[in-house]
Amino acid sequence: MHYLTPGQKERFDEEGYLVVENFWDVERDIAPVLREYEDVLDGIAKRLRANGEIRTTYSDLPFSDRIIQICIESGKMFGQDFDFSLPHAGITNETPIHTGPAVFRMLTHPRMLDLVEDIVGPEIFSNPVQHVRMKLPARAIPKGSTSYLSTRVPWHQDNGVIMPDADDATILTVWFPLSEATIENGCLQVMPRSHHNGIMQHCPTDDGIGIPDTLVEQRKAVPLPMKPGSILLMTQRTMHGSLDNTSEDDVRISMDLRYQPVGQGCGRPAFEPAGFIARSRSNPAAETRSAEEWTKKWHAVRQSLVGDDRVYYRWHKGVNGCA
Repeated sequence: MHYLTPGQKERFDEEGYLVVENFWDVERDIAPVLREYEDVLDGIAKRLRANGEIRTTYSDLPFSDRIIQICIESGKMFGQDFDFSLPHAGITNETPIHTGPAVFRMLTHPRMLDLVEDIVGPEIFSNPVQHVRMKLPARAIPKGSTSYLSTRVPWHQDNGVIMPDADDATILTVWFPLSEATIENGCLQVMPRSHHNGIMQHCPTDDGIGIPDTLVEQRKAVPLPMKPGSILLMTQRTMHGSLDNTSEDDVRISMDLRYQPVGQGCGRPAFEPAGFIARSRSNPAAETRSAEEWTKKWHAVRQSLVGDDRVYYRWHKGVNGCA
């Protein structure tokens, strides 16, 4: 079953990105994930209250107000507690990771896989480098802190922030908001047709690994405000980043999922065992079909990386042209 029309596929191939409106049913598909994240936040609040780090659990507040207040009072950010991948470094057996059933259902939704199949083919691997992001307003971010899960994301290409083993892979990014993404709260922005130029120079910045400002033609950037239910497709070489969240009380919640043909490099070999076959037309028995099975994969990877000091990206100061 094909999801994309020939015109949509042509636009994606030419521009390097495509917005598909009304893809998700907000109540049926998105609401269960948000309820799952409310439970995660409740666990965080109870832990902090028990440790005396916050005065109350703020259980009477809506999600955005609650996480903002908890971050301000505790002086911490909690993006990793919600994420379904591991951080770049410092992994311990206690490093949080959330691999709940509602999240897994979204990654493996038949409609999602129908769409992905239009681009990567019938043998689909769920790349383990994918995230949920709780993008906080500036007042909730501890002074001097940055986090790729909670703060501004600099201009980059997805191929540029993973390892060279994936340079020849076909990796599709599916980005979508779980809450409304606006210019004020830090929506994504893309650089049309930038995927035609190969992998660009990236370097460490205060916000993470990104393309140096001198190489970014900002006037060509296209901001993409999006409502929950819409999705954005990008190639692995489409330049994109996010705006700052300049709102006072709005947390932008989004997911970026990645899929590729089975058998290609994933760009973070240490995480590869936590990736999984989401669809196989030739061998359906090879598919991972439960959140429990997925969780076991991630827990095994986490245990294997305790004390591991390997580097998960190729760009470093003083190396590869970075000042």
